Amino acid sequence: MSDLHLYNTLSAQKERFVPIHDGKVGMYVCGMTVYDYCHIGHARVMVSFDVIYRWLSRYFEVNYVRNITDIDDKIIKRANENGETIGELTARFISAMHEDADRLGCLRPTSEPKATDHIPQMLDMINTLQSKDLAYQGASGDVYYKVANFPEYGKLSKRKLADMQAGARVLTVDDKDNPFDFVLWKSAKPFEPHWQSPWGLGRPGWHIECSAMSTCCLGESFDIHGGGHDLQFPHHENEIAQSEGATGKQYANNWLHVGFVNVDDEKMSKSLNNFFTIREVLQDFHAETVRFFILSSHYRSPINFSDTALKESHTALSRLYHALKPFEVVEIDETVWDGEHGQAFVRAMNDDFNTAQAMSVLFEVAGEINKAVKADDMAGGLKFAVILKTLARVLNIAQTAPKAFLQAQIGDESISESEILAMIDKRKQAKADKDFALADQIRAELEEQGVALEDGRSGTSWRRV
Repeated sequence: MSDLHLYNTLSAQKERFVPIHDGKVGMYVCGMTVYDYCHIGHARVMVSFDVIYRWLSRYFEVNYVRNITDIDDKIIKRANENGETIGELTARFISAMHEDADRLGCLRPTSEPKATDHIPQMLDMINTLQSKDLAYQGASGDVYYKVANFPEYGKLSKRKLADMQAGARVLTVDDKDNPFDFVLWKSAKPFEPHWQSPWGLGRPGWHIECSAMSTCCLGESFDIHGGGHDLQFPHHENEIAQSEGATGKQYANNWLHVGFVNVDDEKMSKSLNNFFTIREVLQDFHAETVRFFILSSHYRSPINFSDTALKESHTALSRLYHALKPFEVVEIDETVWDGEHGQAFVRAMNDDFNTAQAMSVLFEVAGEINKAVKADDMAGGLKFAVILKTLARVLNIAQTAPKAFLQAQIGDESISESEILAMIDKRKQAKADKDFALADQIRAELEEQGVALEDGRSGTSWRRV
């Protein structure tokens, strides 16, 4: 696997990937704070790292860890608003998160540690940081990380602490030594969940949770740390400061960050009323269409989410399914990886998991299928169908029955299947009555609503276009 190169945010360049332990990879991805349904930005992180996980697993034994934050200010606030316990709230949204990820075709991570199960490890790390003069307790009872005592602070985001201090408009908090010091342990407030600690009753800060869970599950140094681009600073920067400050070792060798999701060219935000949950989107679009949309761009690039973009993705993915349609059963054949198209696909994926380029290979293969079918060379068409199905499996697309996908609804205004079938029956009767003008009119009406009819020996089939 020496040909795999990935873009490392830490070095700001592509590097050949070499795992710490031969044949094994440890990968930690920042997961969800479970107080609400997952949104389309979460979907991009889920799907992007699912494909990275699948590709790495072809060559390595991968320990994929994605944490769950189940204690947080937002969680406490939402539970109080709902009149339910924190445990009830988080259990409900963990279940919803799994439902969404499963529908998007994502494999479950190797493990999903919860923050509340790792309080002792967090306390140990904070103790170590305090013993190294990297943490202190303020007058409020909160414990802070002392960023000035970690010379490499800012190395991931390429920011210098002195520059940030000079240009920042930050009100100094009374018990902080530096306005950029961040909380490790929050002192308990009335009626909030808390744990016993050397600094009194309290609960962990957000950043320390990931440092403790990642090192607990993967060791003090591991191969890949990932998450959304928005986490690069301050969350991931703070993780480095905590972990490397405590252990004196490099924390993660490679940092991968998934690009932003914009909605109609604007940043997704509840305040802008352009915030979409995964389950809202899946009400109107096939889950594989959403997955295809996400993978049609390189994971580091920003993408623009819109109904139009999803409809275009559905149309593009339909081309692959339409190519596979003549072949009801297509077996997987791993030997295709040694062929021309297989090697082109491998080169794309080994170039920083370039799914967009890999998909272009799939469309080339689909073109070969169509040529063979047009020439009535069904054996040749089947050969290329096997190639398409095998390569696409790594992306987990084009794996369902073509008919089911081609008839899936596109958008919330699509004509329903029952309406389509009723019009097909009406057209059939019109043809029987030799009213060919009416039959042609019905075909045209369906085409206007994005439905194509195909007449064959076995009757009329249909698909959305």
